[in-house]
Amino acid sequence: MAFLRSICAQRTIKNLVNYRKDYSRRTHYEVSVINWNTPGCVRLICQSNDFNTDNSSCKNVHNESILGFISSKSQLCLQFHLLTPNQSLLKNVIVPQYVQTQNLHIDSSRKTHFATPTIKKDSKTLQPSIPPNVQRDPLDVGFNDPNAAFKSKTTWELIRAYIVYTICTSEKIVEHNLKLMKLAKTVLGTKLFTLLMKATFYGHFVAGEDQVKIIPTLERLRSFGVKPILDYSVEEDLSQEEAEKREVESSVSSAGDFKEEGTMPQYHVDKSFADRRYKVSSARTYFYLNEATCERNMEVFIKCLEAVSGATFGTGITAIKLTALGRPQLLLQLSEVIMRTRKYMEDLVGGQGNVLTHHKTIKDLEKYYASLGDNKNVKEFLKNVTSDKEGILHLFPWSGIVDEDSQLSDTFRVPDPQSGQMRRLISQISTKEEEMFRNMIRRLNTIVKTAAELDVRIMIDAEQTYFQPAISRITLEMMRKYNKEKAIVFNTYQCYLKDAFHEVVTDLEQAKRQNFYFGAKLVRGAYIEQERARASALGYADPTNPSYEDTTEMYHKTLTECLRRIKIIKDSGDDQKKVGIMVASHNEDTVRFAIEKMKEIGISPEDKVICFGQLLGMCDYITFPLGQAGYSAYKYIPYGPVEEVLPYLSRRAIENKGVLKKIKKEKRLLLSEIRRRLLRGKLFYRPKGKYVPI
Repeated sequence: MAFLRSICAQRTIKNLVNYRKDYSRRTHYEVSVINWNTPGCVRLICQSNDFNTDNSSCKNVHNESILGFISSKSQLCLQFHLLTPNQSLLKNVIVPQYVQTQNLHIDSSRKTHFATPTIKKDSKTLQPSIPPNVQRDPLDVGFNDPNAAFKSKTTWELIRAYIVYTICTSEKIVEHNLKLMKLAKTVLGTKLFTLLMKATFYGHFVAGEDQVKIIPTLERLRSFGVKPILDYSVEEDLSQEEAEKREVESSVSSAGDFKEEGTMPQYHVDKSFADRRYKVSSARTYFYLNEATCERNMEVFIKCLEAVSGATFGTGITAIKLTALGRPQLLLQLSEVIMRTRKYMEDLVGGQGNVLTHHKTIKDLEKYYASLGDNKNVKEFLKNVTSDKEGILHLFPWSGIVDEDSQLSDTFRVPDPQSGQMRRLISQISTKEEEMFRNMIRRLNTIVKTAAELDVRIMIDAEQTYFQPAISRITLEMMRKYNKEKAIVFNTYQCYLKDAFHEVVTDLEQAKRQNFYFGAKLVRGAYIEQERARASALGYADPTNPSYEDTTEMYHKTLTECLRRIKIIKDSGDDQKKVGIMVASHNEDTVRFAIEKMKEIGISPEDKVICFGQLLGMCDYITFPLGQAGYSAYKYIPYGPVEEVLPYLSRRAIENKGVLKKIKKEKRLLLSEIRRRLLRGKLFYRPKGKYVPI
């Protein structure tokens, strides 16, 4: 009890609950300490085969959350978070303690008693120490080693994977997969259908139904050198008509959708493309319903953060989408403002690109406005321009928009170079919509603040180009605010876009000039077919690269530039982690390219500035060899109830059909490993890894 009193710090403990659950012959223990006098909870999740505890049920408690667990038989690691009544984080401590009598006592009845470890109030999060016998394997950069690819799988899991991939090669089944799944559910009933899905697609592509049931998967990944990116993959199964209705209603201001002078058509909703799932198979789509739904989405993201924090000792990541947190109309309007601002700057000073890239100073702007004389509007405008000694960063005070609840309609105004009158760049926005925008920013701030407190990273997904300028701008401001000591927030860059390289270079420059840590996830992209069709239909320039080869060239060019910047930082003696990159690709040529460039430039895996990521159930022959060789490797881990992740599973089937070459290789390696186990009498092989993620 002394241990518990030290956590609660003079608060009265009213209840103590112990319980256990068995997963894969390992025992999970939870101790919940509840203070009923104030809203707050500490929850410790412990795991070991070395001791036992009471098998009573765990009660649902106020502000309950899963925050840590022990991942080693020989080592006791307690991670706990003490929440104050206003939900701010007081502590975030991981205490590695080898199991000793002064810290953990086991009596003859096998009940666990805790004594007091030494913990300082200002302790920072500690990572579990790496055992001296950590296993590391040489990397086959050809990715042709079936043992390295699948040593983390049971033989049944290999057979299941082979069956799933075989089904994914059938065009008719894949084309009608969602209808077939719904039909199977109707015929078999919920229970049998659930069993069938867990034995096939769900079991292969999804980690489990909730935060507790995914723990065995996360543990096994970790023991084979792989870390998680968690995503609660429940999706609404909307009809096309309902999706279009919601999107149109939520993408137009209550003031109307007026096409003013300078309006850009791509940043206005079009009913024929209102269902944003059109021609998109590899990305989830959120459709706005109301503010309450956005609040629930925020809570789901926070639960993901708590789950990944407890299971990964600060090495995990959670992926979020900004369209889940607010009204899409606001992102459309903000994106249009950003692009109109670029056009205004180009017309004023010449050149092209982002405002920052012009390297103009406020004195330069004063010269352009000189013909207007002593103009009050111009003076007020220039006073709010964001700049440094190298020049202007932004024409508008974005920090005020993110931090200080500035009004959008008052902020986005520029002086007319001819008349001096202030010209509004944002289309009409009502008072209620201003409040909705502040709510969206509040939700994102809450999520990122929680991530920073839990030492978990946030990756903000890229979306369609008509949303992306706003998403990137807001994400960069979150980096400026939270990435002061390490990269907590990562932006996503889609390399099928023609301007991907320039956007990354511009954002790298902003990070350098404003002195924050820059995090980027590089992907090929999910919306290329939709983007091309929409650009053609609405009559604006196609933003995408013309071919797959051009996209690959863009990806490699952008990655090379990021690595070059890391090398410069490293050579200068500054913290090389100022730039952190995730190579999120299922293309083994791109992964090989990244590894070769790392060696060429002199960046080692231990530098922990480059990581690799693939989806759970896809390209295991890339992820696991990387993790086992000491590279920072991640799996994107979806989870959620069987019936509610059917749209996700449908997209995975479609996506696999589109990458038949990769499936062919994975099937070949699967067969090779199954055959090897049969010949060596390892049919009942049980995975047991001794790897520790970097």
